[in-house]
Amino acid sequence: MTKELFPKWLNSDLVVYATPLYHYTVNAEMKAFIERTLPVSEPFFEQRDNRTVHPLRQTPPKAVVLSVAGFIEMSVFDQLSNYVQFLFGRHMGLLAEIYRPGAEMLSSIEDKKEEVLAATIQAGRELVTSRQISTETLNLIQQPIIDFQTFALMGNLFWKTCIEEGVTPKEFRENNMIPRPDCIESFMLVFPFGLNSEAVGDRKISLQFNFSGEVTGSCYFTIEKGKVSPKEGSKENPDITIETPFELWMDIITGKADGQQMFMDQKYTAEGDLSLMIQLFQKQTD
Repeated sequence: MTKELFPKWLNSDLVVYATPLYHYTVNAEMKAFIERTLPVSEPFFEQRDNRTVHPLRQTPPKAVVLSVAGFIEMSVFDQLSNYVQFLFGRHMGLLAEIYRPGAEMLSSIEDKKEEVLAATIQAGRELVTSRQISTETLNLIQQPIIDFQTFALMGNLFWKTCIEEGVTPKEFRENNMIPRPDCIESFMLVFPFGLNSEAVGDRKISLQFNFSGEVTGSCYFTIEKGKVSPKEGSKENPDITIETPFELWMDIITGKADGQQMFMDQKYTAEGDLSLMIQLFQKQTD
C-alpha cells in the first residue's frame, strides 16, 4: 500500500471503487483499502460545515462507486450510498454512484443482461468525456429486471437444491447444475433455460407437458424466434405432448436420469414431432 497502491491512488484523476454489497456496505478488502488512504489527511482538527474533519495534506482523486447486490430493490444500496456520500461527497468529489440490484439474476435474462452491460460501458465513456453519467444511462443500468415473486421462487429453489444435494454455490456452478423444480410454477421458470430454442428455426411450435405422480397438472411452452413463453394448462393441438411423472422429468432435467433411456423403458410417453423434441432437449442431455 505504502510503496505502490497509495502513490497510484493519489496520482489518479479518477478512482472507481468497485465492490459487491456486503452487509449493506463495502466488503472487507475495500474497507481496508479506504482506511489506508488516511495519510492523505493531516492529524489536526478543524471544523467544516459544523463537522469536525482533518485538513487535507494532498488533494484526493475524484471518486466513482460501483456495486452489485443480489436483492432486487434499489433501496438495498441506501446504507452504502449514505456511507460514500459522507466519505467522498464533500471532500473528494464523488462523481457518480453506479448500483445494480438483482445482479445474480442478470445472467439468466439475456436481453436485459446485454442492455445493462452496454449501458455500463456507455457510463464509462460519459465519465471520461464529461465527468458525469446521464440520467438515461443510469436508468438503463439500474432498470428493474425481475419481479419479487419470480426472484424469490428461483432463489429459494437454488438454495433448496444446494442444501439437498450438499453442494456449495461454487460447486453448483462448477458442476453446471440447475435448480430442481418442486412445482409446476417453478418448472415453467427453470425449463426454458435448458431448451435449444434455435432448433425451431422460423417456426412457431408448442410443447405440452401433462404431469402425474407427486405433482399433477399441465403446462405448455410456446417457442418462436428463440423466445420461450410458458403457460399453465393445456394447449390445443400441440406439436409435442409429453406424459410423465413429475418426479421422473425433474430427474431427467437435473441429470439424474437419462431421458432417452427412460423413453425406451416407457417410463414416460411422447407424441408428435419426436425428432424436433430430441433437438430441443439437446442442451439438457449434453
